[in-house]
Amino acid sequence: MSTETRTKHRTRVSTAKGAPKADRILAIDIGGTGLKAAVLSEDGEMKSERVRVPTPKPATPDVVVDTLMTLVAPIVEEPPTHISIGFPGVVRENVVLTAPNLGNEYWYRVPLADMIAQRLGGVPVRMINDAEMQGLAAIEGSGIEMVLTLGTGAGTALFRDGELMPHLELAHHPVSKGRTYDEYIGNAAREKAGSKRWNRRVEKIVGILASLVNYDKLWIGGGNAAHLKFKLPAHVAVVSNAAGIEGGAKLWHPRSVRETRQLPHFNQREGALS
Repeated sequence: MSTETRTKHRTRVSTAKGAPKADRILAIDIGGTGLKAAVLSEDGEMKSERVRVPTPKPATPDVVVDTLMTLVAPIVEEPPTHISIGFPGVVRENVVLTAPNLGNEYWYRVPLADMIAQRLGGVPVRMINDAEMQGLAAIEGSGIEMVLTLGTGAGTALFRDGELMPHLELAHHPVSKGRTYDEYIGNAAREKAGSKRWNRRVEKIVGILASLVNYDKLWIGGGNAAHLKFKLPAHVAVVSNAAGIEGGAKLWHPRSVRETRQLPHFNQREGALS
């Protein structure tokens, strides 16, 4: 298999005078299979070990938050200055709208970011889709870049010249014989179809996305990226699964304020958080 593992793209965080420096960012990656977390510096360097536990079943909001608090307790002995959360679904204004791999019936309009922040002392928090957070660590910041994550389901994110575009839930769009991306190349499909057949499906999806998006670069992440066996095109590369955590640092870069739709907090003249 031809793969390329990206080193995270580091960008220092600027903050307005008097604003808290983002020097201890608690990054949380919520997945359908596992919950992961680590403390990062503003440059994306790990300041703690990367911890993980299985996602609880059923994954109701209160149970997930309680599990996360137990998970992060050993790595937040010193309180974080900021929190970044990647969530597997549609997120707007720090509120969950969909959670197909956790249970939509539990999660509609759940203010998960605030729930977690309140349990950790009310520090500033931002939450975006998990594929988008992984993309923040992977992208080079030039042209059209797309992220495809292969995990419990299939996540996607799209960037133009480093700026996050509106989220599209391609995972739930029919792609083959009425099956969605999730049903076609998600983890359950891989286990049922077998590695060889699943790889053919992923290779097909890579081509479909190229025609659909005309991306300059496609980054493939998620735990099942390790199972890819076909030769990747020159403009397609595998990104480390750790990027789902590492992107949490870049989420606090000033440019990301627009990306999380918090315009009132962005000082356009000074280019800094306010």
